[in-house]
Amino acid sequence: MFKFTKQLFTIDKHPKKGLLAMEWVMVAYLLLTLLIVFFTYTKAENPNEMIWGRIRIAAMTAGMWAVYRMMPCRLTLFLRITVQLALLGWWYPDTYEINRMLPNLDHLFAQWEQDLFGCQPALLFCKAMPWPVVSELMSLGYAAYYPMIVVVVVYYFACRYNEYERAAFVVLAAFFLYYLIFIALPVTGPTFYYKAVGLTNITQGIFPNVHDHFNYFQDCLETPGYKDGLFYQFVESAKAAGERPTAAFPSSHVGISTVLMLLAWHSGSRRLLYILLPLYVLLCLSTVYIQAHYAIDAIAGLATGVVFYFVLMRVAKRVCR
Repeated sequence: MFKFTKQLFTIDKHPKKGLLAMEWVMVAYLLLTLLIVFFTYTKAENPNEMIWGRIRIAAMTAGMWAVYRMMPCRLTLFLRITVQLALLGWWYPDTYEINRMLPNLDHLFAQWEQDLFGCQPALLFCKAMPWPVVSELMSLGYAAYYPMIVVVVVYYFACRYNEYERAAFVVLAAFFLYYLIFIALPVTGPTFYYKAVGLTNITQGIFPNVHDHFNYFQDCLETPGYKDGLFYQFVESAKAAGERPTAAFPSSHVGISTVLMLLAWHSGSRRLLYILLPLYVLLCLSTVYIQAHYAIDAIAGLATGVVFYFVLMRVAKRVCR
């Protein structure tokens, strides 16, 4: 423990002078979306807030860079990277502010779901297994999303420091790739779409086009399951705090957790992999069980997660020290 603490404050003999690769990814995303905001200024609901938000993020990034340059050590690098990962929570609802200007596509995805499975798995899964123990396990899996990110990134920092920056780059870049897809594909998922068109239509296989409905309304269904459960309440609180009618296809929950599992496999720690595995399985299933995603969202999340991991790992070997 003393050795680890000492390493935190040991000055790096060869500190990186410019921005980290992951910070350049953030800057690229910031500039791209800022350009979109400028071109859609008269259509956007909160363009000034979006612009000032980006200015604040740029200032925070510059501030963390300055802190690292004054004291280039593992601790300040950790703080620098952690700030960028934490800011992903700000970027997520921002996708809604952009894609709400486009016509909603849920009627197409719900129809494709019906054509592929002959039903709506998000509607039937929770009804087939309404038991409290299943409900709590599913909510536990869904709630494990952010802890899984923390565990994997911190593991690399503490145990595989030479690959820490690379792992953080892969996670952050994967998030931004999903955010770009979410901006281009305004799909809200079952919890919002079912609420908007009514469950009667859904059970009859009728999927109306809601056009710009979600530009004005953000109501969603109550999460199905055991309402007195601890993890159920946690999921409901998280939905109330930051959920928006956006980011359904592909499921970034499944995609990012797939990236995390592959990073755990890459780390060589079988203990880490086996600890995360049951949470990963529950998380993938829970996205459909709690009606956050269509089944095709989860399948697409799995496929894109694998692709993003291998592509970004190759990029990381070139751009990360």
